[in-house]
Amino acid sequence: MDLRVVFYVLARLTLAAAGVLLVPCALALLWGEGEALRAFALTQGLAIALWGVLVTHARREVRAITMREGIAITGLGWCIGAGLGMLPYVLGGCLGFLDGFFESLSGFTGTGATVITSLSEMPRSLLFWRSMTHWFGGLGIIVIFIALLPQAGQSTVYMYNAETTGPTHDRVMPRLQSMTGALFRLYAGLTLTAAVIYWLCGMDAVTAANHALSTLGTGGFSTYDANAMAFDSVWIEGWMSLFMVIAGGNFALYYKVWKKGAGALRRNTEFRVYLAILACAALLVTANLALAGGETLPQAARYAVFQVASLATTGFVTADFDRWPALSKGVLLTLMVIGGCAGSTASGLKVSRVVLLAKSSANVFLAKLHPRALHVVRLNGHTVPVSVLHRVGHFFFLYMMSIALFALAFTAFGVPIFDAVGISVTTLGNVGPAFGIAGATCTFAPLPAGMKALLCFEMLLGRLEIFTLLAMLQPAFWRTKHPW
Repeated sequence: MDLRVVFYVLARLTLAAAGVLLVPCALALLWGEGEALRAFALTQGLAIALWGVLVTHARREVRAITMREGIAITGLGWCIGAGLGMLPYVLGGCLGFLDGFFESLSGFTGTGATVITSLSEMPRSLLFWRSMTHWFGGLGIIVIFIALLPQAGQSTVYMYNAETTGPTHDRVMPRLQSMTGALFRLYAGLTLTAAVIYWLCGMDAVTAANHALSTLGTGGFSTYDANAMAFDSVWIEGWMSLFMVIAGGNFALYYKVWKKGAGALRRNTEFRVYLAILACAALLVTANLALAGGETLPQAARYAVFQVASLATTGFVTADFDRWPALSKGVLLTLMVIGGCAGSTASGLKVSRVVLLAKSSANVFLAKLHPRALHVVRLNGHTVPVSVLHRVGHFFFLYMMSIALFALAFTAFGVPIFDAVGISVTTLGNVGPAFGIAGATCTFAPLPAGMKALLCFEMLLGRLEIFTLLAMLQPAFWRTKHPW
């Protein structure tokens, strides 16, 4: 691996981050938030200084990027992004080092878990920066970088594959640069649409922009301590639910729909199953809340639809679901594990993997009945290679074991076992709220420092889908002459 190539791309990424910081700088200046302005300006200066250090060690002429270099750029890029993202919190005197890094990483990974106990005391420009981290991390720092800065070098497909989610990486356009550009425009267009609709529903312009960034980035950061409960509006909740469901779908599929018509949606197995899972979960939670939770049917349906859409994707809150019956909490926990579709801004196991695991299991059963028959797994009319099925099985094992091991580690800090499992599931799935001590109306601020450090690692592990981060932890990965 040639680290000079890695430094070259990271230098450009750092310079881009310095440019992005102009937005909160301008807002802090506009709103007269002097301390926040100094924090953002100093962060921007440090980003430029880091760019200078990286440039001095970078290769002047970039050759094709190898798979190892693509993984290194992606992993280190996320670490640099989270590191720079934490500085406004720390330099502005709002959070300490660990809490600032936690808040920043929670934003970029779309987790939405917060350690801020009073949002009303935070500068508005810093709250906008929180939402911006959701938006850039949602589609992916590297994906947006490739879309906007094609000079990053050749063979950026390895960077793209290391960051994008799902068992396969669909290419709806032949050139990666063209495809990422199209996805970025679609992502930005949906965000703008959401912001305008939220504004028409009664939010002020800044609040609408904040929540649109958080919704399409499937993060869940709000500008209110009460989160979405603060609005108490059926219209706002309905539109937010719709955009959360949209954000949990495959953006490459949406582009295909735009080019080829709605038939592409009907033919997509994963999207149909995704909607079916959400519909069944909403009906089940509605019935449970109405029959066992003491809610009226309209109120039960209102809470159920929003929280089902939210906990499968984003993490916004309109009700204290920690008080709901056990069945409803079990349904929500299952949705946290599954997550959204491959190619979405949501994390989790992914619906496509669930479909492939179900079909593979069915084939094992059929093979027992008909041992001489040829059994293949198909998805969207195409045969899925056995190698992909193996990767799905391996990922499922690592994902479930990660949940179990992190939950076990959390119990060492005195966390009750059900709360530990909920925290592990929501952090690895980048959802945000869990149950108990980290429930819908709680923050992660009281948790011990050691547990917050573990949670930071788990958030990044979930966002990069385990393999990228685990590969970087292997000593052989960094050996210059190791054969890959």
